[in-house]
Amino acid sequence: MPKMKTKKAAAKRFKFTATGKLKHGVAGKRHRLISHNAKYIRQNRGTKPVAKADEHRVKKYLPYGL
Repeated sequence: MPKMKTKKAAAKRFKFTATGKLKHGVAGKRHRLISHNAKYIRQNRGTKPVAKADEHRVKKYLPYGL
């Protein structure tokens, strides 16, 4: 049986935490930040966990973890 391939785009965008959950970078942080207030910028700093509804789909893209 051949090995399953990892979706490389997903591998670059998602990481697993130590407990096995997925985390991702927050969108909307690259440019045009002048239109966002300070609270928006502060709260979207760092990474966030992937939504439960999307977690199953993303884990399918990463069959062997990272």
